[in-house]
Amino acid sequence: MPCDLMLIAYDGSERAKRAISYAGRFLAADRAIVLTAWEPMIRQAARMSGLSGVMQPDWVPDEDIEDVALSDAKVTNAEGVELARAAGLNVEGRCEECTTTIWNTIVDIADELNVDIIVAGTRGATGIRALLHSSVADHVLKHCHRPVFLVPPVKEAANA
Repeated sequence: MPCDLMLIAYDGSERAKRAISYAGRFLAADRAIVLTAWEPMIRQAARMSGLSGVMQPDWVPDEDIEDVALSDAKVTNAEGVELARAAGLNVEGRCEECTTTIWNTIVDIADELNVDIIVAGTRGATGIRALLHSSVADHVLKHCHRPVFLVPPVKEAANA
């Protein structure tokens, strides 16, 4: 029995592409939303300069020019929509500005849309690496009160 609405977090990574493929193979939904969260360049620059100790930029973006981060997000989202369509999903795209964290944006949009399930790829980190660098998918899983379908990365072959 298909669910009504599925949300697929998509950032253009190989993990996200794999998650879409698996969603098409194993899940059924009347509708799917491919979500690409993005952060404005001015905020990215301020965060990076703050981390590096460099003085923050004092320029203001031109209101008439689309933020390059939004332009990139639209291209990434369109790619995700096409992959989802090819995977057999009835899909539409959505780009959403991230005001806090990517995972928080995903959870907020899932709540806003009242989705039945969230689909995301994960890095598959374990042990100390997972403790030091938890992924967006891990945060979504820990903070969301909805079912989450996590797709791990392809296991790399051991070096011979």
